[in-house]
Order: sequence, then structure tokens, then C-alpha cells
Amino acid sequence: MPNSVSSLAIFDLDNTLLAGDSDHAWGEFLCANGHVDAQQHQRLNDQFYQAYCDGNLDIDAYLQFALSAIAGKTPAELSQLHADFMQQFIQPMRLKKADILLQNHRENGDFLLIITATNDFIAAPIAQALGVDDLIASQAEIINGVYTGKPTGIPSFQNGKVERLKRWLSDRDFSLETAYFYSDSHNDLPLLSAVGHPIAVDADETLQQYAEQMGWPSISLRNLNA
Repeated sequence: MPNSVSSLAIFDLDNTLLAGDSDHAWGEFLCANGHVDAQQHQRLNDQFYQAYCDGNLDIDAYLQFALSAIAGKTPAELSQLHADFMQQFIQPMRLKKADILLQNHRENGDFLLIITATNDFIAAPIAQALGVDDLIASQAEIINGVYTGKPTGIPSFQNGKVERLKRWLSDRDFSLETAYFYSDSHNDLPLLSAVGHPIAVDADETLQQYAEQMGWPSISLRNLNA
């Protein structure tokens, strides 16, 4: 193993390292296990996800929706619920090629960072399971040890990912010019355009077209033959 960090390797989470969207899956988990009004919650969950895919998501409204079910609870009270979510919904989304990609960067001495619009309540245990070095996620507000059900700070979404990353970099010795960023989504074009090594991963149609125009590499973590 190298003695010093080589480069910063940044990864989107949903539909990149996972074969699915953990945020949307959280809503499906709540519906499937009777924690919410399933009909209403599923309708809104699907609407927000479609808006995300279309590139016009109101991230603040979505975060309030996604966090509503944990309002008034402590992290300890929610630990088993999240463990059940991981087992039922996240484990089936794990990708062998994603684990190999992470390991290749790890063995190269790179610093592994996930940056995701998904809130940290959902994303932190997933990032831990994937074995990355750090996580930038949208932040769920906690006051007096209890989730309020509201977001706080700048959501790490679209241009917000760039802003959150630059703040993170302010006291670290990494360069965006040598950084890698892997993503599936056209919502991540601001950050993909800011790094020296942008890589499209199982990209949506808009990102795939842009990547081809720009000459960016395009890979698949789902196709075992790719």
C-alpha cells in the first residue's frame, strides 16, 4: 500500500455505486413496512423522484418530505429501523463491480469520498458499509439529540455539491485537477465539469450524450461484461 494519498476519488451514491436510489428506496421501505400512509407517501415519493430524473427537483421540499418520518426521534431510536432498511433494500442494490472500483482506488492510495444529495441519516450507514473515507451528504437537522424532520445547511445537490466540496477541501490538500468523480446523473454536471477526471457511470441519457460530446470516459458497474 502506498504511504501517501495519491488523489481524491469522489463517488456519487445512488444509481452509481448502488443499483438503485437509496432515497427513493427509503420511501418504499416506509410504505412496505407500514410506517406511513402508503398510498399518499408512495405517490409523493414517485413524483419527487421523477422531478429529480427530469432535473427540476425542489431539493428543500424533497428533503423535508424524506425526513418527515424520522421527526421527533433520536438516532438511537432509529438504528434498528435503518438496519432493517439496509437489509431489505440496500443490500440487494450492492454491486460487485462498485466494490472492485472502490478497492482499486483504495489500493492506489486514493482518498475515497462519497458526495450525495441523499440525507446523511440514510447515506451515512451506507457509506460506512462501502468502506469509504468520508461522506458529504445533505444534512438532517438534529436539535437536542432529536431529528427535527428538517434539513439544515446547503444541500449537496447540483451546484450545491460543488459548494459543499469546496468547503470540505478548504482545509485539505487535494486538488480538483487530479480528482476523479463518478456519477450517473446529469444533475451532477456542475461537479463533473469541475474535476480533472469525470467518469460517467451507467449514465442517464442526458449525461451520456454530454459525456460523449466532451470525450469523458463512460463505464458500467452493472454490466458484468463491460
